Amino acid sequence: MFFRQSGTVLAAAALAVTCTATLAAAAAPADAAPARTRWSGAWTAAVMRPSGAPWFPTWAEQGFEDQSLRQVVRLGAGGSKVRIRLSNAYGTAPLRVTGASVGRTAEGAAVEPGTMRPVRFGRSPSVTVPAGGRTVSDPVALPVEARERLTITLYFAEPTGPATYHQVSMTTTYRADGDRRRDTGAAAYTDKVVPGYGSWYFLEGVEVSGGRPPRDAVVAFGDSITDGFGATIDGDDRYPDALAVRLRAAGRPRPVLNAGIGSNKLLADSACGGDAGISRFARDVLGQPRVGTVIVLIGINDIQLPDDRMCGVDRDDPPVTAARLIDGYRALVRAARARGVRVVGGTLAPYAGSAGWTAEGEAVRREVNRWIRTSGEYDAVADFDRALDPSGTGRIPEGLHMGDHIHPSPAGYRTMAAAIDLAALA
Repeated sequence: MFFRQSGTVLAAAALAVTCTATLAAAAAPADAAPARTRWSGAWTAAVMRPSGAPWFPTWAEQGFEDQSLRQVVRLGAGGSKVRIRLSNAYGTAPLRVTGASVGRTAEGAAVEPGTMRPVRFGRSPSVTVPAGGRTVSDPVALPVEARERLTITLYFAEPTGPATYHQVSMTTTYRADGDRRRDTGAAAYTDKVVPGYGSWYFLEGVEVSGGRPPRDAVVAFGDSITDGFGATIDGDDRYPDALAVRLRAAGRPRPVLNAGIGSNKLLADSACGGDAGISRFARDVLGQPRVGTVIVLIGINDIQLPDDRMCGVDRDDPPVTAARLIDGYRALVRAARARGVRVVGGTLAPYAGSAGWTAEGEAVRREVNRWIRTSGEYDAVADFDRALDPSGTGRIPEGLHMGDHIHPSPAGYRTMAAAIDLAALA
């Protein structure tokens, strides 16, 4: 799978402190809004430190200067107003955003005529985000619907330095020279990263208000299988997308926010796979507005990647055992329960035939899955393992993986979404 660790017990103990500090910071932007305004999460991306991804290029390390960045997202909720969250969490210097705009997506980098709106921050067209900080925009009057695509354009007149970003968006991001934030057409946006897996930069979230408030959000938390590697570029057919479609079809619409990161591990930080799940859970899950349920699917990278060499770091991590992973899961459950968030445990999917498979790792995966199914420590279980491999072979069948025997195909992602009991998300 897309590829400073301390002991699990120490990490679990630290999670409570991390949750408290992160939640206080995460709540600050929302608290600045009038009490009568209730904001709901409509989209999110878990941010990462800039790094040289070994499998495809990004713009994260070089950053931006006198360039406009156009990013497209699929909303999980609708409303009469929107606002955006920007992050400089991994920046080493203040980030100056010269200006921004938002509008409903037409096609590619084009914006639907008549929907382009300027974005302001504290009534100013520009904002400076401190190193390690985040900011939220003023409300923008723009009616949007759930499952509609929204285009956010950021213009940077000054050098940004390396960019806080989300590595694998499976969505095309566009770049133009100069200030093109007001362009509704796509002509100036000729740059995009090849081969095209895409990334999101500085953009951490979109929130909506007004209209009928959506139900509390479901957050899908995990690694590249949650992030959607293997899905269709610009197709929005990851498993969280398929789950959102199921919920709407069943008359139970809820935002499904994707907090997956490719190569992410539960217990260990990675130079190109993001902070350990146990460290980022507070920010990426509990820091979301109006989160009601989290689906946890993480741990296969801990099992199959015992070091960080694929990120260019010569380091061996302590051996991963089922007991250490279970301690980590318990820490996430405790943190979620303390916030009144329901926790659904996802069994680890099969990976036999993939480059990282070993018999020892398979034994750990099966032991972890037995605990997830039988311990009763989660509020509910989503048995992704049995959904993708009903015969128990340890392999994902042909047609349900993208070709690497570990990442599902779009059909595999639909199979995963179908395995979730919608009533368990209540």
